[in-house]
Amino acid sequence: MKRFWIIIAAVLAVVAVVLFVGQDYDKAFISAALGAVAWFLSYRVQLRSMIKDSDKAEELDDEWEHDEDELS
Repeated sequence: MKRFWIIIAAVLAVVAVVLFVGQDYDKAFISAALGAVAWFLSYRVQLRSMIKDSDKAEELDDEWEHDEDELS
């Protein structure tokens, strides 16, 4: 999903440049703003996956500690 948002952001950036060169400043601004939103969404997806992986690692650590306590 992260790559999807990165691709969308890149496409919108190219569209913004083309529109800017064509002197259609309003549409260029809108596409650049939407590209920025897409980039932030890709960053959000990345952070959510990191947090999810971190939570899984903590659960495994807790289970490991619990198993060690039972063996003692």
